[in-house]
Amino acid sequence: MKDFGLILVDKPLGPTSHHIVHRVRLGTGIRKVGHAGTLDPRASGLLVLCLGAATRLSEYISTSAKRYEAVVRFGAATRTYDSDGEVVSRSAAIPTLGQIESALPGFSGEIEQVPPPFSAVKVSGQRAYDLARSGKDVELGPRTITIYALRVQAYEPPDLSLEVECSAGTYIRSLAHDLGARLGSGAYLAALRRTQAGPFDIRQAVTLDGLERAFLDGTWVDSVLPATEALPGFVHVRLDAEQVERIRRGHRVPAVPESSGLACGLDPQGELVAILESADEGQMWHPRKVFLE
Repeated sequence: MKDFGLILVDKPLGPTSHHIVHRVRLGTGIRKVGHAGTLDPRASGLLVLCLGAATRLSEYISTSAKRYEAVVRFGAATRTYDSDGEVVSRSAAIPTLGQIESALPGFSGEIEQVPPPFSAVKVSGQRAYDLARSGKDVELGPRTITIYALRVQAYEPPDLSLEVECSAGTYIRSLAHDLGARLGSGAYLAALRRTQAGPFDIRQAVTLDGLERAFLDGTWVDSVLPATEALPGFVHVRLDAEQVERIRRGHRVPAVPESSGLACGLDPQGELVAILESADEGQMWHPRKVFLE
């Protein structure tokens, strides 16, 4: 179904994630469109869009691991931890590659990270960036995140190109800032590109220009991925027409063979109709999330 699925967009620099969502709403005629993890205007790369009822799958994608290509610029620190912010300190002590490689293991694995003061984190009901823009000091507590991998791609001082694999909730701006602080030179995030989100890779994405052209001739439907691709680790359970109707009404159906964990409930045509959860000691499937009207 063209109004139930996913579109992967290679977001260019400049537009906001909301702008991309708006363009897809206009181009497809589908009112309900959302993204599974925002990208700042100065960031490019993979933006996963959910169409129709698939917006209810965004929680599974937005909480999954991500991969980024980042450029960290040493020699200065900014208020926003990126190139948009006012410079608050400068240093001529640019680190060597050896110093950087010695410092990186300290940022790997499960670590505590403080989000940037200019972030969407809420403080007493207000967004941190609103408080920071009004000139107020913002004190944010640390959060536990996981950096699965840090790979040096290139170093042309003062710019370090890094590939970062990390958990959801990781701020690459904070990583850049903290690395600069650790090395005593200051640093900020000069560029960012997301190349993977959960099971999806940037190589699967369509460019915004390509999508705009596809809106004109109707071929955008060729870019819609099945909703099941957001749930790659889930068992597929085929349901007959009677079971689909029971699931639609919120009733359980027998699990044959015995069930465990979560599964994709598919109708006779192979379309996702529900996320099923094992119940009654594996004897039944309970509809945890139903995508049917």
